[in-house]
Amino acid sequence: QGKEDILMISIIMKRDMDLIRKILLVAESDAHGLRPKLEIQDYTQEEIQYHTFLLGEAGLAKVVNETTFGSKSPEAIFINLTWQGHEFLDSARENQIWNQAKDAIGKIGGASIPIWTALLTELIKKRLGL
Repeated sequence: QGKEDILMISIIMKRDMDLIRKILLVAESDAHGLRPKLEIQDYTQEEIQYHTFLLGEAGLAKVVNETTFGSKSPEAIFINLTWQGHEFLDSARENQIWNQAKDAIGKIGGASIPIWTALLTELIKKRLGL
């Protein structure tokens, strides 16, 4: 592998929470909620497939693992949102709250899905005066 290949792998393999959120939003907006067409501007199908795979591992979506020995990275077909996926999206939906959480987590370099969910929930509670 050349230097260029290693750089591409490191970019693709890094979890992108903005892409996770965008996939969930696209899936939710699908009229039928089943196997939505995931085309997201500024992202390759390989990035979308990898993050779809991650959504399945996190329990936020039901997916079918399509990874083969010939795959460059994990691949999955999005089937539908899970209850957990809807819950996370309800917390992450509003742009201002999402950006506040992203800024806070960016200061420490990253966080797990449970931390994201807890922070988003706290920001919502604060906004509601709870």
